[in-house]
Amino acid sequence: MKPHLPSTGPRAQRGVALLTSLLILVIVSLVAVSMYRSFGTQESIAGNTLEKQRSLSAAESAVRYGEWWLGQGNAGAGGSCSGTVDGTVQANMRICSGTNSKLVNPGTLPWTSSITYKPPQMPVNTAGNVNSQSSSGTVGDVNYAKSPALHIALLGYSADGKSVLYQITGVGYGGRDTTVSVVQSVYAAYTSSTKDLSGP
Repeated sequence: MKPHLPSTGPRAQRGVALLTSLLILVIVSLVAVSMYRSFGTQESIAGNTLEKQRSLSAAESAVRYGEWWLGQGNAGAGGSCSGTVDGTVQANMRICSGTNSKLVNPGTLPWTSSITYKPPQMPVNTAGNVNSQSSSGTVGDVNYAKSPALHIALLGYSADGKSVLYQITGVGYGGRDTTVSVVQSVYAAYTSSTKDLSGP
């Protein structure tokens, strides 16, 4: 009697093609799902980066306006640290804090005293979300959630006594009010005359 040897013909290979096909299908499906999730994550990161950049630009615009305003010699003018500046000089605007003890806390929003600075043509969304119409009539994600604001505080005189130092803090928002950037700068205003720096 001959020993029984395993068959190597077509009968023995039945089902191997099906198992191989299923295995390849599973691998391709996993790769496709992984790529889909990766693209979604990258899109989310890009959107968040854009929002952060928009809020940072808005905060910087408020700080630059404060520096420009101080450079015009307005620090001693009367008025208070409140109100809105719509791209023009507000006649009654003045510094917000007269001493170091009144510096604004950048991490606590909203501030108790600040000037709202709305640059010309800046579409601010008054309804609170990026998909509704803004007060300027534009629609879509070009709207900012809120107008930027700034706080100007007197730090005192420089060491040489030839300039007055101010701390300017600006806050800006992106399309959502949860995307916030705060920027601070110290501005030296050279002065040849005495001004009222007491603040309100």
